[in-house]
Formats: sequence, structure tokens, C-alpha cells
Amino acid sequence: MIGQDTNETSSKFLNWKKTIGRVAFMNCDPLFLKLSNQWDVLPAPPSWLTGHLLRSDCILAPIPAADYARNSDELVLVPDLGICSKGEVGSVLLFGNGSISEMKTIALPSDSSSSVALLKYIAKQQGLEPNYIVMGPDIDAMLDNCDGALIIGDRALDASKLYPEKIVLDLGLEWREITGKPMVFGVFAARRDTPVADIKKAYNSLIEQLEMFENSVVRRNEIIQISAEKSGLTRERLNKYFGEVFNRLDQQHIDGLNLFLTEACGKTEFAEFLW
Repeated sequence: MIGQDTNETSSKFLNWKKTIGRVAFMNCDPLFLKLSNQWDVLPAPPSWLTGHLLRSDCILAPIPAADYARNSDELVLVPDLGICSKGEVGSVLLFGNGSISEMKTIALPSDSSSSVALLKYIAKQQGLEPNYIVMGPDIDAMLDNCDGALIIGDRALDASKLYPEKIVLDLGLEWREITGKPMVFGVFAARRDTPVADIKKAYNSLIEQLEMFENSVVRRNEIIQISAEKSGLTRERLNKYFGEVFNRLDQQHIDGLNLFLTEACGKTEFAEFLW
């Protein structure tokens, strides 16, 4: 880069060579909580990771599927990994005091584009045109100013404990009921100009963690215990949550992803995988 110190450039490149992005929510805990310390992990909200990835701050990162749709000319996906659900997701929720059909205004979070695109798709399918207002993800402030509030991630799990009576829609379940397809909220992406060997090293480390979580009761219980201590949620709730949201991207989910990309995000081509 012109005007940038050579030593700084070299230092950043060396750091990038071993950095993986991580969503700052627990939905990727099975992949990251016991990841080898050979990797530097860059935690950030989902949409922020898109910017980090585009700036080459990390080799591989889970980003919103909607962000991939907007940046697919620069990004490519790796197989097998995602942030997925088969129906009820528990952490992408619309809250309010009435049904979605009664909502004139809906507050949207600023930290995830896939959930926003999904909510707008669902509203459109029902012939609804509420006004959308982007706000910080604080449910009390959102509902003070709007009829509905879209909350995602750990905050949605917390809010569902505090306000169970205000849950209007689980967006993963609603997508399944509308389309008959599972939902992919996040995809694992890399820049197209990243060396494939570097991407595969990061991918292989994450796949190893996923396979241990899937196949070892001891590892699953260990991850659930760490997540419970970190979040304050019960082990029972987290055991259920890691069945609602999971990181294995199979062909059914790829079909759901392609439907989401084309129908909700306006992408004209299906997802492209590096191998």
C-alpha cells in the first residue's frame, strides 16, 4: 500500500496469516471455545466481520448470508460450515405487544443484515409494509419507540427469558413454514484473493472442532458448560439451543441458502463454494 510503512505491512500480513474471524455470539461456540491457540481469533458482531474480512483482517470468518450476497464478487464460501437452523432458532426473534400485522413500525438491529433481510421477506409475504427504524439492539428502547423489535443472538436469548409474552415470531420457524426449507443465517467466507492453502488450514481447524462437538458427548458437555458460565443461561437451555442453531452446512441447507439469496437478497446466482 502506498505510503504505508513496510514493517507495518509485514506485521499485519503475518498477523492476518493466522487470524480467523468469530461472531461475538455463542452460536459459534462449538467451533471456537476450544480452538487451538495457534490461531488468533477476532471477535465481532456479524456485520462487522464482513468489513474485517473485506479489509483482509482475517483469513476466514462467519458473516451474514445477506452480506455475502452483496459482496460475492469479492468473497467465496467454504463448504460444510454455517450458522444454520432447521426451524425454530430461538435467537432471531421479533418482539412486540401485538401480531406483526398490527405493527406500523419495527426497530431493526444494526449488527446483522441476514435477520433484517429475512424479516423484510416475511413481512412482504404477508403483504405488510411497516416502517423500519435501525436502532441499537436494546429491546426496551426499541419497544419504547416502535411497535416491534427484532433482536438476535445472545440478546434474543436473554430477552426471551425476560419477556416471553412479547415473542411474536421466531424468524427461523417462520421461514421454514413459508418455504419448507431450512435457514442459513451465516456463511463462512474468505476473500477470493486469499491463498487457498491458508483458507484450508483455517477450515480444517474449525472442522476438527465441529466434528469433536458432534461426535463426543464429553466435548459437547464441556462446550455447554463453558457457554453456561459465560452467558448465565442454563445447561438445559443451551443443550436445546445447540440443537436449534448449529454449524453443519449440508445440502438441504445449501438449498435453503440459495433460496434465501435469490428470494430475500435479490442475488441472481447461487452460492459459490471454493471446493
